[in-house]
Amino acid sequence: MNKPIRRVSIFCLVLILALMVRTNWVQGVQANSLANNSHNDRNKYDRYAYPRGNIIVGGDRVTSSDFVNGLRYKYKRSWVDGPLYAPVTGYSSQAFGSTQLESLEDGILAGTDDRLFFRNTLDMLTGKQKQGGDIVTTINAKAQKAAFDGLGNKKGAVVALDPRTGAILALVSTPSYDPGTFAGGGDADTAAWEKLKADTNQPMLNRALRETYPPGSTFKLVTASAAFENNVFQNIDDKTDTPSPYILPGTRTELKNESDNEPCEGATLKTGMDYSCNTVYGKIGADLGKDKMREQAEKFGFNKTVDTPIRAVQSFYPANSTDDGTALDSIGQHDTRATPLQMAMVASAIANNGSLMQPYLVDQERSASLTTISKHSDKQLSQAISPATAQKLQDMMVSVVENGTGKNAKIPGLTVGGKTGTAQHGEDNNGLPFAWFVSYAKGADNQSVAVAVVVEDGSNNRDGISGGRLAAPIAKAVMQATLGK
Repeated sequence: MNKPIRRVSIFCLVLILALMVRTNWVQGVQANSLANNSHNDRNKYDRYAYPRGNIIVGGDRVTSSDFVNGLRYKYKRSWVDGPLYAPVTGYSSQAFGSTQLESLEDGILAGTDDRLFFRNTLDMLTGKQKQGGDIVTTINAKAQKAAFDGLGNKKGAVVALDPRTGAILALVSTPSYDPGTFAGGGDADTAAWEKLKADTNQPMLNRALRETYPPGSTFKLVTASAAFENNVFQNIDDKTDTPSPYILPGTRTELKNESDNEPCEGATLKTGMDYSCNTVYGKIGADLGKDKMREQAEKFGFNKTVDTPIRAVQSFYPANSTDDGTALDSIGQHDTRATPLQMAMVASAIANNGSLMQPYLVDQERSASLTTISKHSDKQLSQAISPATAQKLQDMMVSVVENGTGKNAKIPGLTVGGKTGTAQHGEDNNGLPFAWFVSYAKGADNQSVAVAVVVEDGSNNRDGISGGRLAAPIAKAVMQATLGK
């Protein structure tokens, strides 16, 4: 072989070796990153090339996969009662991606999770069509419907928890939307998407998990907890030294109650809770100080991230308020803000003897053949308060329902405790207030449920908005639906 031919041969060999190295690098090292690249449209096409698994509520599927046999997509996602379950499922759209459980559990639903490898291999060998697995939720269908119907055309949210386990029994946000209207990729889907995004009522906002509100007087439960936990008071019938009026520390500003006729001057803790006395709990919070109040709020979950697995935004209790600001923070105004999930967690911990459980939405992941892939294990987040303090708070909440502002939540045959709240907001508090009700109910069979309801201002007159009138009946319906009363 002459020298020029030998050089060409060596050069060709080097090119072949380089090609082999590159091919092995792409297939062996970069395969996963390329496969999972957001710009890889094959993933999107594959997701709808076979039936997607379902999201299950109470043994029934609330999603399905419709055969369309399109050019790129053979199946399209659809929902049963889409607006009812949208805050739980989220959406899965050929054009606009996915959110919430449809996104977080995509590996199971799409059948691509590594834990489904054996099932997928077996289906391939037997010629069976590939199919995604199912997600079994904790949602109670009756409680979900009661919450949705109770809110009706109002803006707001409802969260119901099982205090013993943390299971989310209802998760509702209104106004809602139908994920099926933009599940495809056509012009009608785009038009529906654009209309929803432009809607000033924000129907796609998950108010239960992703919106914070001033909690108003419902936060007095946290303040009372801090008072007992720090041994400022021993019993719910202990008298306070509340003056009337109460001047906010370091100011000349009076903190007022809803009415001058309420028995708030020198009231006991129970009377102060029954009548929702701002002066009583504002002064208690200011006397405790910002650090002790923040410490107690954080034991209930404030200033922390909660994954359900859908991530809730953090509820907020400030670290550096002035003394007068702390007084207002302690009655759920000023800078204090909470999600409906957070206030349901407060009620849940009180009902569960002070133990705050991790809220969760997914009970099981399973394959298409109904084999369980994973099952949730209950987890305690914190001991928010002692059992003794929890019992005192339960007694106070029961008194609110029996004797105070929460009478609209009474349910014969059940022990019901609650706390109303009317939270001011807007510049100089000129906005219509938010109506709150947080509660729990216990039955004779030891079944229990904790509920938080918030109703936004809507079109109601200012005088017609209160937690007792607007929110308590919704909570009552959810508790009845859950416990069968």
